[in-house]
Amino acid sequence: MSTTEPLGRRERKKAATRKAISDMATLMFMEHGFDAVSVKQVADAADVSPTTVFAHFPQKEALVFDEDDEQREQLVTAVREREPGTSIHDALRAFYDREIRINLDEHRDEGTKRFLALLDETPALRDYGARMWLRHEDALADVIADELGADAPSPAVRVYARFVLQMQTLVSAADDPLAVLAAGFDLLAPGWAAVEG
Repeated sequence: MSTTEPLGRRERKKAATRKAISDMATLMFMEHGFDAVSVKQVADAADVSPTTVFAHFPQKEALVFDEDDEQREQLVTAVREREPGTSIHDALRAFYDREIRINLDEHRDEGTKRFLALLDETPALRDYGARMWLRHEDALADVIADELGADAPSPAVRVYARFVLQMQTLVSAADDPLAVLAAGFDLLAPGWAAVEG
């Protein structure tokens, strides 16, 4: 069970502003193309200053990926709040499997297809998306080490965390993402079993 406190009024307002900016940016990028829209144009359309945009998003590409913190928290939660008797490996595999199935269902929607086309057709967004998951490496390695009773991640834990996160890039580019996911976790299983015990 999560012990996260409900967001206060200020945090809710901040989150709403962030979402409004990201939603506006995404709509504008899909309509005009990523390179044709400036951060200032996004700020004007969202009725905020460019400084406010950069307070929420460190760079233009981040405007499209507004769920970075949420995704990191979901990964950590998948490990920390797994069912008793479930291995870390199986919990992460189930998390990825669930997310892929949700994405496959969403991909039938026309808006989602347009969004994915934007990502696919824009090299800067493709590269940013591929790197995005790897930014969660420290958080994932730390929670795994904690769950194993270690003070800090071992080299094996760090390597495992990197491979698990890198799988997102392979899955995203695959014609059959569930098959790629299964192959990846099957290959990692024997090596990880020796670490988790």
